[in-house]
Amino acid sequence: MYSLKDTNLPAGRQGHKSFVVRFLRAFVAHTAQFDEQLRLVSAESKEAAFQKAQLLGRKEEDMFFNQNQQLVQWQFINVSELYPLDDLIDGAEIYSRIEEKEDGDTYLQIIYQKAEQLRFGNTLELLNLA
Repeated sequence: MYSLKDTNLPAGRQGHKSFVVRFLRAFVAHTAQFDEQLRLVSAESKEAAFQKAQLLGRKEEDMFFNQNQQLVQWQFINVSELYPLDDLIDGAEIYSRIEEKEDGDTYLQIIYQKAEQLRFGNTLELLNLA
């Protein structure tokens, strides 16, 4: 069983393997909102990686008052997927999501802007586009 202090272990420790985990958080407020994250986890086994991912998710739960003084919170839901990274294969797909947007042109413009920011190394600007 991992503790919260174990979540800061460096990747690649002897006896550890790398795993990609997907977990989901919910924004508990008046509107249903979900945050789906892919994380890289280093652990000795699949079971340990699952436990560690759950701890990471719980560690990032948050509760605060919004601008309308309503109590809202990010609540960890659970780990939904876990994949070992045994071999790194050049070009292998690690994530895919289909997007449906009302304004496809605006969505594409944002994607192209993000690509240009990455290409020219201005990642601070990229954070503002997300």
